[in-house]
Amino acid sequence: MATTTLQKPIETPKSKTGGKTPRQLSVPTDLGAKASQEISDAINPLIADAFALYIKTKNYHWHLASSHFRDYHLMFDEHAEQIFATIDVLAERVRKIGGTTIRSVGHVASLQTVKDNDEEFVTPFDMISDLIEENKNMAANMRKAHDVCDDNKDVATASFLEVFIDETERRTWFLYEAAQRDAD
Repeated sequence: MATTTLQKPIETPKSKTGGKTPRQLSVPTDLGAKASQEISDAINPLIADAFALYIKTKNYHWHLASSHFRDYHLMFDEHAEQIFATIDVLAERVRKIGGTTIRSVGHVASLQTVKDNDEEFVTPFDMISDLIEENKNMAANMRKAHDVCDDNKDVATASFLEVFIDETERRTWFLYEAAQRDAD
């Protein structure tokens, strides 16, 4: 029976987004400690934004009042599911390269750039306009994170981001077209 030798876990520097990786969680990677930290610091805010945008999109899904209720309700739900699906992929990617990721709602709040909306009522047009801007910002932030991945030769994370950027642009497009209908 062959035995495998585990590499000594990498000792990662203190993170801007999550602190130093505990020895027990320091997964070995050929990317190196610096790359692992830079990529984790670029991806963790995307995860926080995905949580925040998911909640905002579901908020609008739940509190929608419109003559286009069914169409918007279903679109918001589809978008929320798509956003939610990115979270685990990105968080597990951070872990695969030896970083640590989101630990709490407070951690999400400290990293998110998505603006919360606690208004009692938001018009459908304002919901759509808000989601267009948040999705555009998310795509821009994903592109910045992609650059960090490219700089550190992390093709796997970059590949996920390419798919997620395309999905985000699709959401922006659909929201934009829905807003045109309301503007008519």
